[in-house]
Amino acid sequence: MSVRALLALAVLSCLLSAAAPKDVPSAFQSPYSDAVDHVNPLIGNGGESPNGSGGMIPSTAPPFAMTRWVAQTRQNYVSVTPYNHSETSIHGFQGTHQPAIWMGESGQVVVVPGAGKVLPKFEDRGMQFSHDNEVVSPSYYSVELNAIEGGKILAEQSATSRVGHLRFTFKGTSAPYVLLEATRGSVIGSNNPNNLTYPEGSVVINPETREICGSNPERQDYIIAPLTTPAKKWSGYFCARFDQPFASYGVAQNGTVSQGQTSGNGSLLSGYATFGSTNLQVNARVAVSFISIDQARVNLEKEIPDGRHLEETARQTRAAWAEKLDRIMLMGATTDQKVTFYTAFFHTLQYPYEQDEYGKYYSGYDDSVHEGVSYTGYSNWDTFRAEWAWLILFAPERIPGMVQSMLQDYKEGGWLPMWKNVIGEDSAYESVGTHADSLVAEAALKGIKGFDLDTAWEAVYKDATVPPLLDNTTVYGDRQEGVNYEVRAGLSSVYAQNGWVADDIHSESASRTLDYSYDDFAVSVLAGVLGKTDEQAFFLNRSMINPFTIFNPATGFMEARKANGSWAGPTRGFTEGDKWAYTFDVVQDIPGLVAHKGGNASFVEFLDEHFDGGHNDHTNEPSHHIPYLYSMANAASKSQARIRQIAESNYNSSINGLSGNEDCGQMSAWYLFSALGFYPVSPVSGEYVVGTPFFDMAIVDFPSAEKKLLVLSAGAPSRPYIRSLDINGRNVEEPVITHEELVKGGLFLFEMSDSPQAWSSGVTAGN
Repeated sequence: MSVRALLALAVLSCLLSAAAPKDVPSAFQSPYSDAVDHVNPLIGNGGESPNGSGGMIPSTAPPFAMTRWVAQTRQNYVSVTPYNHSETSIHGFQGTHQPAIWMGESGQVVVVPGAGKVLPKFEDRGMQFSHDNEVVSPSYYSVELNAIEGGKILAEQSATSRVGHLRFTFKGTSAPYVLLEATRGSVIGSNNPNNLTYPEGSVVINPETREICGSNPERQDYIIAPLTTPAKKWSGYFCARFDQPFASYGVAQNGTVSQGQTSGNGSLLSGYATFGSTNLQVNARVAVSFISIDQARVNLEKEIPDGRHLEETARQTRAAWAEKLDRIMLMGATTDQKVTFYTAFFHTLQYPYEQDEYGKYYSGYDDSVHEGVSYTGYSNWDTFRAEWAWLILFAPERIPGMVQSMLQDYKEGGWLPMWKNVIGEDSAYESVGTHADSLVAEAALKGIKGFDLDTAWEAVYKDATVPPLLDNTTVYGDRQEGVNYEVRAGLSSVYAQNGWVADDIHSESASRTLDYSYDDFAVSVLAGVLGKTDEQAFFLNRSMINPFTIFNPATGFMEARKANGSWAGPTRGFTEGDKWAYTFDVVQDIPGLVAHKGGNASFVEFLDEHFDGGHNDHTNEPSHHIPYLYSMANAASKSQARIRQIAESNYNSSINGLSGNEDCGQMSAWYLFSALGFYPVSPVSGEYVVGTPFFDMAIVDFPSAEKKLLVLSAGAPSRPYIRSLDINGRNVEEPVITHEELVKGGLFLFEMSDSPQAWSSGVTAGN
C-alpha cells in the first residue's frame, strides 16, 4: 500500500475515533471540533499555587479578543489574576484587560448578580460554588452559585472580542439584581496589596433603554509608563444592556446604596438594577471600549445585536477557535497529550490582542484617537523566541496589523514598544532588549506583506543607534519608576564603542549585551531584505563580535563587565536567568559559541554539565532554546532525549500543567513546536532546528492561500530518537528545516528508534 493510502487511512481512523464533547451543553457545541473539545482553560491556573503556576485564567473570548471574561474569585493586580482554582467563592464576572499575571489591570468592568440586599463591596458579595457545578471552555462558561440570602443563581457567559454576553437564571431567590462595578480600590505594584489608589469613574443608568453605562480610568501600571506618555484622557468605558425591565435601580458609592439615583461620579462606584420576578432569567450584553461610551454601544450593536441568544454567541466564538485549532490533527497522541497540545494552541492565540474598534483606536502615546488597526499586549522579550514564529504560521492574516500597530507606536511615541501594555503605551521596564526589531525582521524575512517597510527600517535603525535620554546616568532597573523610554540602555556608554553594556552604569548589563547583539542581528536581516548592504554588513559584524566581549575565557562563562573593562562578578548583570542560561544565549552565532567553548565535543560536555547539574530552568524563557543546541554541535540524539524529558516534566493536562508563567504564549509555543519536531532557535534566521516529534503523525493545514497540507509522519510516541529524515523525497542529513520548506508542505517522513542513533550525532559525551 502506498504512503498516501496509509495516510488517508490514518486520517479516517482519527476522525472516526474522535471523542465526543462531554461538558459543554449540546446547544453550545456546533460546530463539532475534536480540537476545541480537548482544550482545558484551567491549565496553568495553579490550584496549589497562590498566584497560579502559569498565570492563565479560564476566560471566554475568541482569539485575540480585546476583552476576556472570567469569573472573579479575587481582586487582581500585578502578580495576581482574577481567578484561582483553589478558591471557593465568586464575587462577579470580570471583563479583564490584564495581559499577563505580572502586569496590571486597566479599565476593567465587573458584572455582579445577586439576590436580596444589594451588596456592592467585594468582600460582602462573594457566593459559594463548587467546581462540580462549573463548565469551562474557550467559548462558554457556566457555574451555579449559592445566593447569599438563599436560592441559586445559574451564571453563564460567552463573549465576542469587545462584548461580554452573560445570562443569569435566578432560582428560588428573592429580589434579584445585577450590579455593574465601575471603580474599586486599585492595587499599585506587586509587593503590597494595601498600596491602594482610588480611581474616579462614572455611572449612568437609563431605565428606558435598560442600560447601565460608565467609565473606569484604573491603570495599575501607570507608575512604570514613560514620563512622556501620561495618557490623561484615557479611560475604559462600558455599556451594559439588559433584556428585562428594571423594577428599581440606583447607584452605590463607598458602600452606600442610593435607590433611584441615575448617575454618579467618583471612586468605589457601581450602578445596579433590580428585577421584580422571583424566578426569572436576565441577559446582559456588556460592551467595552477604550474610546467612549458611545463607541461601546457601537461595539455592542455590531457584535451582539438585540435579540441574539447566548447560544448563538457561544457557537460563533467556538467556531472562531475551531477554525484555528482544527488546523492540526494529531494521531498517536494520548488524551492527556491532546489536552496539553490543544490548550497550548489556545494559549498562543490570545496575544497580542485587538485594541482598535472598527477602524479607530486610542493611543496612550499621544493621548488621542487615531484611525487604523491596533493591537496591544506585546510581551516581546518572551514572545520573540517562538510565539511570534507560531503566529506567523497559524495567524498570518493578523501579522500585518500587529507589525503596523508597532510602527504606529513608533510614530506616535518615538520608539518601537518593548512591552506594550493595554492602552497603547509602553511599559518598557519589563524587558531589556528591543525585540520588536526581531518581530519586524522575522515578519519581513518570512514574506509577510501589508506593513510599511520604510517606517520599519527607520524604527529598528533608531533602536540600534540612538540611546535613551540620560543614558549614562539612569540605571533603568526592573520596573523603575519616574523615567522615560528605556530602549537600549547602555548604548551610548560602552556598547557602541567596546561591545558591552557597563554593569556599573546599567542594571542587567550582561543580559542587555547579549540581547542587543541578537537585536543587531535582526536589524541586519531586515537590512538584507531591503537591500541595504552596508547597513547589513555593519550590524551583522556587531552582532557576531559583541556577545563575546563578555565571554570570560578564564571561567568559560558569560560575565558582566564594568565600564573600565574589568569583570563585575559571575552573578552580576542577568535578567531572569544566570550565567548558565546566558552563556548559551548567542542564538545568532552558535558556531562561534561552540568555538569559544573549544569545539563540538567540549561544548556537548558543557551542555551535559548544564543539564545534569540542574542548571536548566525551563520555567523561564532564556533556557528554552538550550536543549536544541546539542543538535547544532553534532549530537542530535542528546537533544532528542533532553526535549522529551523537558516536555514530560514541565507540561501536562492538570491545572498545574505549566511549570512557569505562560508569558503571553511563549511557554506553550515551546511545547507546540517541540511536539511537532522542530524549534526556531534563532527566530530571524528563517530556519528551525530539528528536535524529536512526539506523535505518530501530525497533519497541518496552514491558513495560506495555497492550501497545502504538511504531513509529519513519525511513529514516535515511544521512540524519541531519529534514524533518518526525508522531506518530500530529499534525504536530510543536517538537523535544519527552512521556513520555505515548512510552509511548502508535503511529507516530512521521520524514521524513529527507541535508542540513540547516528543521525547528526557524530559527537557524544566523553569524546
